[in-house]
Parts: sequence; structure tokens; C-alpha cells
Amino acid sequence: MNPFDAASPFDARYYFSDLPFFEKLNPYVSENAQVLYLARVEAALAQTLADFKVCPRQAAAEITRAARNIKSEEVYEEERRIQHNIRALVNCIGKKVSAKAKPYVHLFATSADIMDTARALCLVEVTRNVLAPDLIALQKQLIRLARAHAGTPQMGRTHGQHAVPMTFGFSVALYVSRVGQRIESIVSSAKNLRGKFAGAVGAYNALALLIKEPAQLEAALMKKLGLAAPEISTQVTQPEYVADYVYALTACWGVFANLADDFRHLQRSEIRELRDRKASDPNTQIVGSSTMPHKVNPKDFENVKSMWKAYVPRLLTVLMDQISEHQRDLTNSASMRFVMEHVAAFAYAIHRLSMTLDAVEPDVARMREVLEGGKDPITAEPLYVLLALHGHPDAHEKARELARDARVQKRPLSQLLRDDARIASYLARMSSQQLAILDDPARYLGVAEQRTREVCDEWEKKLGSLGY
Repeated sequence: MNPFDAASPFDARYYFSDLPFFEKLNPYVSENAQVLYLARVEAALAQTLADFKVCPRQAAAEITRAARNIKSEEVYEEERRIQHNIRALVNCIGKKVSAKAKPYVHLFATSADIMDTARALCLVEVTRNVLAPDLIALQKQLIRLARAHAGTPQMGRTHGQHAVPMTFGFSVALYVSRVGQRIESIVSSAKNLRGKFAGAVGAYNALALLIKEPAQLEAALMKKLGLAAPEISTQVTQPEYVADYVYALTACWGVFANLADDFRHLQRSEIRELRDRKASDPNTQIVGSSTMPHKVNPKDFENVKSMWKAYVPRLLTVLMDQISEHQRDLTNSASMRFVMEHVAAFAYAIHRLSMTLDAVEPDVARMREVLEGGKDPITAEPLYVLLALHGHPDAHEKARELARDARVQKRPLSQLLRDDARIASYLARMSSQQLAILDDPARYLGVAEQRTREVCDEWEKKLGSLGY
């Protein structure tokens, strides 16, 4: 297929254009992959029937071989003929086995038994083999960045305004924590995905013709595939398992978008606390503007947020798929197919963010410059706290007045507070370390460095316990 013939810009611009990324995701998210997962479930069903002495071992072996040799093209061609996707798969498998094996293909199953189980199996494996390892690698990038700058002073900002100092590593440690928790949520929700083998309305009607405890066969089939069965189902498995999983991905993606926003704003011309290595690379040929040759834009961070905006509304579709009339209708038949595209796009967000983090570096000197240039007004917070600690009855209001007067008079707050006789007695009670902070609030870093290292230590331990 010519990628420029694709309808989705995700396919044309991102999925097909990055060969290593494509090759990593293709075994899970392609339509061909979906057919192969369906065939795997059919094979596992035959093997389970053989375990329960319903299907001869030889027949199960034939069905397994046939399932491994299924081509998506032949299944689609058969579907065009009969207008049913799972029966098309069953017919294609049946053509590849003996007359003795053919009756056991898809025996006792309804279509959703196969489709829901195949979807769960695919999501479990793409999480285990692609998403979790890539997320952990990204988390390790963030930990390295946080550790390297645990003690790098930086101006804190709230509401876009200078707040009080912290360290750059501390700001990154927040994302270490947030991303880490999202990884745990993704892994947990993936492990909780369920298949099912309970028949047309979930009551094991067909299987009950075979054994008194049909749920045992369902459990055995799920175990063979590394899954668990739901407590109860209709024709379809409970939709909340997939909804929880897609929510976990989307919530993690929101953290990525927040990080991307913070980092691209630190590259703003008037801030410049992060710099793009490409901007100073004489060999770069990247163009930032069609008319302004000097531009090097934070387009990769912007892409992470933009893709999040494109896909976060799709969570609503997944939540709408919670509703299926009575024991099943087909109103989620088309919409559920797009879950795999959501997974692929999320995987690309991990990939793009990781590359982008590698391409930028903190400008430590600029961070110090910004902090030095703006540090005097932020003396107001430690001044207020220290006045209160030493008994001033209205410390916050006094510090606010002094900060206002310093702005109006264009005088340093650290100097103005020394000239105010009304607080001289309170200043006299302060220790030399406390007074030093009023003179240089760049010292007012709290436990930012210590907390950064603690958070990094904690998540390094937790990553090791995830089993990936």
C-alpha cells in the first residue's frame, strides 16, 4: 500500500513513515494482526476441547496448523462473499483441515467469544511487549534528567508568574511520579483484561450440553491464552475492562501533554531555560518557518500535545461502547475497531516524547540568570512566614505592603524591609540563616533537591517490581 493513499493522517505521517516504529507495532495493531489473533483463539479453543477429550488431539493439531497459516486476504474475501467476519474465518480454517477435524472448528463458540478474547489477548501482549518497555525507558529518561538537575536552582512559576525558587530536577520529579503512577495503572488495567467463552447470551447454553460446569472449560481456555474469564458476561464480555484500559492510556497521555506544554514554554524566547540542540547544530537542515529562516520551533513537544487533543475525545467513544442493548447489539461493532489505532497513536506519543527529550537540554546559566533577575520580590513569602513565626500579628499583610511599596518605589524588597522600623524587632530575632534567605531568596529551595532524589529512588525500585 502506498502510504499516501491512506485516509488517516496518523498512518501517512507517523505510522508508515517511521520504519522501526512501524515494525514494532505492526504485529499488534494492523488488521492483519487482528485476523491472526482471532485465528490464535480458534486454535486455542480446539486445543482446550482436546484437553477436555471432546476434540481428538489430531484434529486439534490440524486446526492449530490451519490457524497459523491463515491469510487475512482470504478471510476478507470470504467475508465479502458471506457478509460475516468470524464465520469467514471459520470457513477458511475449515478448508484447510480434514473432514474429521472440521466439526471441531469454532465448536460451542459465538463470534464475540472469539473477538473479545482476541482483543484482550492483543492488548495484553502489545502492553507487555511494546508499551510497558517503552514507558519504562521513558521513565528512566525522566529519572536521569531529574537526578542530573536535582540541585539546579530554577524560578518556580504559578499562574505564569514568578512564585518561589525550586530546582529544575524537582519540576521533572513531579513527572517522574505522575508518569510512574500512570504506568502502574496501564499495567494493572492490562492485566485485568478479560476474554470470554460463554456463548450467545453468556449463559453457557451450548457448553452446558457438554459438561455440568461449563465455566471450567472457559477458565481453561482463558488460562491457555494467559487471560482470565469475567465473573459473568452476556454475548460480550463486560466492556469496562477495555474502558479502564483505554482510560489508563489516555490519562498517561494527558501527563505527556502537560509535560510537553511545560517544556515548550521553557523554550519561549523570553524564558529560554531549555534549549534545542538542533538550534546550534551547524549540520541541521530543519526549517522552522516558511518565511522566517531563524525559527527553530518546539514542534515535537507541540506534536505530543496536538496528538493528545486528537485522540482524547475517542475515550468518550469507548465509554459509549459500555452500552449494548440486552445481551448484545452491533452498535459497538465499528467503534471498537478503533481501539487499536488509539493504542498505536499512544505508542507513537511515547516514541515522539522520548526523542524530543533527548533533543533538548536545560540551560543552567539561563535558569540562574532568570532566578537572579527575579528573586527580590519573592522575598515576600519567606518574609511573611518568618515574621509570623516571630510573633507579628499581621505578617502576611505587612509583607504584601512591603512588596507593593518595593514595586512602586522601584527599590529592592530586601533593602526596603531593613529600613522599616516597624519590623526591626522581628528581624532582630531571626537567625543568621533566616536573614540570609531574605537577602538571597535563591537559597529558599526547601527540600527540593532531597525530595527529587527520594522520588527518583522510589520509582527506580518500583520499575524493577513491574516485571518488565
